[in-house]
Amino acid sequence: MQKIKVLVVDDSAFMRRAIATMLGKDKEIEVVATARNGEEALEFIKKYNPDLVTLDIEMPVMDGLTALEKIMQEFPRPVIMVSSLTTEGAEATLKALSLGAMDFIPKQLSKVSLEIVKIEEELIAKVKSLARKKPNLVPTKSNSLKKLAKVEKKSLTYRGNNQIRDVVAIGVSTGGPPVVQRLLELLPQDFPASILIAQHMPPAFTGPFARRLNTYSSLEVKEAEDEEILKPGKVLVAPGGKHLKLQQRVTHLEVRVSEFPRDALYKPSVDVLFSSVARAVGKRGVGVVLTGMGKDGLKGAKELKQKEARLVAQDETSCVVYGMPRAIVEEGLADAVLSPEEMPAKIYEYLFNP
Repeated sequence: MQKIKVLVVDDSAFMRRAIATMLGKDKEIEVVATARNGEEALEFIKKYNPDLVTLDIEMPVMDGLTALEKIMQEFPRPVIMVSSLTTEGAEATLKALSLGAMDFIPKQLSKVSLEIVKIEEELIAKVKSLARKKPNLVPTKSNSLKKLAKVEKKSLTYRGNNQIRDVVAIGVSTGGPPVVQRLLELLPQDFPASILIAQHMPPAFTGPFARRLNTYSSLEVKEAEDEEILKPGKVLVAPGGKHLKLQQRVTHLEVRVSEFPRDALYKPSVDVLFSSVARAVGKRGVGVVLTGMGKDGLKGAKELKQKEARLVAQDETSCVVYGMPRAIVEEGLADAVLSPEEMPAKIYEYLFNP
């Protein structure tokens, strides 16, 4: 089997060595070159034609965001950003994802060895998943996502029965931020249900992620706080490193933000969110599973279906990684398999129709 060719781009010699060493431990991956800045990266892409690029954000000569735009315009291919776990790093990474980067890894290799092993495993898994998918990338221009979003919204007022579902729970991982943004952009300000989002992200990222979504959406989007009350048109994003759970009170629905269960593979966990929605509202819920690696959400989706809730999965063509949706589809749990652009009308249908 032909090895996956990777170009590592970082102004830090330590980081270049560290990432190259990590990737070199897998026999299916070959680091063909390392570059110190974006300008070198563009030269080496022409020379070595790597399958995938890992790209630092803050670099001299040409920074990562500028290089990313040029890569997407001239040599589109999978790019994984290497990001510091700060608010500034999060905001730059979210911008990079909107410009075409497919995912990111944290830049925290000075931590204890156990954490480094975890990052190494995550990096290798992402490289293999993204490079092998060979996504059908198209050249983009600055602010392309924003321009694409300016499509005319179809009328989403569903003329059917009285509303029977009032909570939409979204689970998403790799490649998720632009897809979630796209979906929320297409929902009108008078959206009649509450939306809860579990996106696999570190703690420093979910606040900036929610703020970015709030800028692009006509809905109110914010990072969830413990005991926050749900209301129609309100979107709550699970804080990174914690779980988001729905709870039914006598007079209202509220969310709980918790570190339990501690042994969950992901925090936030889609399974934990979906399971709580199944318990709290049963068939009044709609589950949406978007792009992502692995099977997080499968267990919770089964519980939602047992309660007669509806489930929507993203289609393979529009996914960065068709892992989480595939698990739902292959188990026969999805009521609909759609692109993000097709989802709003179907979600409306489920809110008002059995």
